[in-house]
Amino acid sequence: MSGHDAPLLFERSRAGRRAARPPRVDGPPVEELLAGAALREVAPKLPEVSELDLVRHFTQLAHRQFSIDGNVYPLGSCTMKYNPKVHEDAAMLFADLHPYQDPESAQGILSLLGGLQHDLEVLTGMDEVTLQPAAGAHGELAGMLMIRAYHRAAGEDAQRRIVIVPDAAHGTNPATASMVGYDVVEVPTGPNGEMDVAAFEAALSPEVAAVMLTNPSTLGIFESQIRRIADAAHAVGAQLYYDGANLNAIVGKARPGDMGFDVVHLNLHKTFTTPHGGGGPGTGPVGVKEHLAPYLPAPVLTHGDDGWRWDEDRPRSIGRMRSYYGNVGNLVRAYAYIRTLGLDGLRDVAEKAVLNANYLRVRMAEQGYPSAYDRSCMHEFVARPPEGLRTLDVAKALLDEGMHPMTVYFPLVVKEAMMVEPTETESLESLDAYAEALGRIRELAVADPEAFAAAPRTTPVRRLDEVAAARRPVLRWSPETHEAISGREDEAG
Repeated sequence: MSGHDAPLLFERSRAGRRAARPPRVDGPPVEELLAGAALREVAPKLPEVSELDLVRHFTQLAHRQFSIDGNVYPLGSCTMKYNPKVHEDAAMLFADLHPYQDPESAQGILSLLGGLQHDLEVLTGMDEVTLQPAAGAHGELAGMLMIRAYHRAAGEDAQRRIVIVPDAAHGTNPATASMVGYDVVEVPTGPNGEMDVAAFEAALSPEVAAVMLTNPSTLGIFESQIRRIADAAHAVGAQLYYDGANLNAIVGKARPGDMGFDVVHLNLHKTFTTPHGGGGPGTGPVGVKEHLAPYLPAPVLTHGDDGWRWDEDRPRSIGRMRSYYGNVGNLVRAYAYIRTLGLDGLRDVAEKAVLNANYLRVRMAEQGYPSAYDRSCMHEFVARPPEGLRTLDVAKALLDEGMHPMTVYFPLVVKEAMMVEPTETESLESLDAYAEALGRIRELAVADPEAFAAAPRTTPVRRLDEVAAARRPVLRWSPETHEAISGREDEAG
């Protein structure tokens, strides 16, 4: 076992120890209650530990976990902002509701969801919103399916086979377009960091079904020609799709609908401070202009003389995207966030996000990490490491500073990209600390290149062979694999 590694759960197991014991109940034994096929023939090999050992194990694992609650977490494009804990209490107010309840007995939560839909419509400039999709990429899929249904209803589905995306787009954009059956055409980034509008206009034709854009872009730059882009797309009958991952920069200040977008997906875990990461719980509402509303996923939440209800009679709908009403817990959290801040507060979010990003952009440049585009940014920016250093090595060294690295090597249009988003919830002190840590890393790389290349050295697991991990992943614990991994860690120091 590695000297710096705490014992694993299975190594603490001792026969006969229990963390809890179920109460004894009167009645027939379980063998009589269950059919023979439902019973195990061999008892499962589970660890046997005391409650204290169990608590210590999971507490130690939690301390190893990196989270926004403990440290700076400036992942570009992912918006790892603080999640107010009061929203957890708000979500728990609805924990006892059941998704199969009749609408008549669930008017409270339906009214809240209806209010959230309205708020998102107002903030995005869309005419209708669905709360169903389970994440941003899932929302993208819903949006593109609605665009395809719209063209199909117009008799143009066979003709419109192309979706245009910028070369700096999130990877989900071309992936989603391909999943829906479209061919993807990339448009290059111009010298100012914005999409090359001339190249974009040259790519337009009656074969284009949609244009997918993020504004501001993944480079943290606002597309100043967005109205020209929208008019050109609409002139050939294409729909304009808004990837809402970066709405944090403009929320309350500008609306995609006013820019000419027809479809918007939102990442509530980015802009509206619901929990993020770990594969969920994601939430990706989609808003559409009126001409696309008939194709929204069913059922649609509506309000009439009999109160709130779910409208299943949607003959042109693309169908249901997920179970029940969506991720209601996160929808409650987002509603609480919007209503707590109000429109003025949301504007302040955007202003502080942009201010923090520009401040850190300048501070990092002073430490030798220049921006890829020498201009003001929005809520995030893309920088490069000092000459001769690799972004991966800088990222590993940041772990030794107790800080999470920025997004690395994305977008691909910038060599050795370092994509930084500090968000509006970070203080001046934390931004200065991040820049100063990067300065120390640059000095370490010069003074002791070997130590720099060996980072991280203070984390529970040191630098891994990432190629081997990708090709031969160890996805299940066993005594043999643990012994082998521990041996490699001991050899590494």
